[in-house]
Amino acid sequence: MKLDIPPGEFAGYIFDLDGTLVDTMPLHFRAWDAAMRHAGLQCPLDEELFYSLGGVPTRRVAELIAARYELTIDVEAVFDHKESLFRELQGDARLIAPVAEFARRVAQTHPVAIASGGPRLIVRRSLELAGLAPLFKYVVTADDVVHGKPAPDMFLLAAQQMGVEPARCLVFEDAEPGVQAARAAGMRWVRVPSRIKPEDRSRAPAPIR
Repeated sequence: MKLDIPPGEFAGYIFDLDGTLVDTMPLHFRAWDAAMRHAGLQCPLDEELFYSLGGVPTRRVAELIAARYELTIDVEAVFDHKESLFRELQGDARLIAPVAEFARRVAQTHPVAIASGGPRLIVRRSLELAGLAPLFKYVVTADDVVHGKPAPDMFLLAAQQMGVEPARCLVFEDAEPGVQAARAAGMRWVRVPSRIKPEDRSRAPAPIR
């Protein structure tokens, strides 16, 4: 994978997590498919629909999937079930090596932040399992804002925490809602492919107990 870094000087870097730094999207898909089937879905979950919702807060994803399939669901129950299923799979995640290597390099000289649509406990555990937790002092999750992606709130909060003007931030994102959020925040972005090639993966460290 070759990252298309735009020209210019940036004072801070903001990274989405799932599908950007860590190749968890296939694991999230398996968890969503199982959780929605348990909630009444009678067919396989549409993979394209799932990937189109990358970065959207988890509860909102449940609502949008249910609306697509005309299901009546208990959003909190689906949220809890899906996250429980994902936690069982989380240790199988792999780093997306080119992005992780870039993050490690710029973190030596610039502030870096996470802005993820996942819940805080899941995001923190993913960072720990991937060996990235020490790298990111600033971590913004869906629990920290009222409006998730594609609203700009997560990115603006991350910039505020880093002490960097939004226009001087560079965002790394894999999904369209995140790109829309970066654009709305007045930030430039790098698009990371959602479907990761095997050579761009590296096995994440063993789980931290």
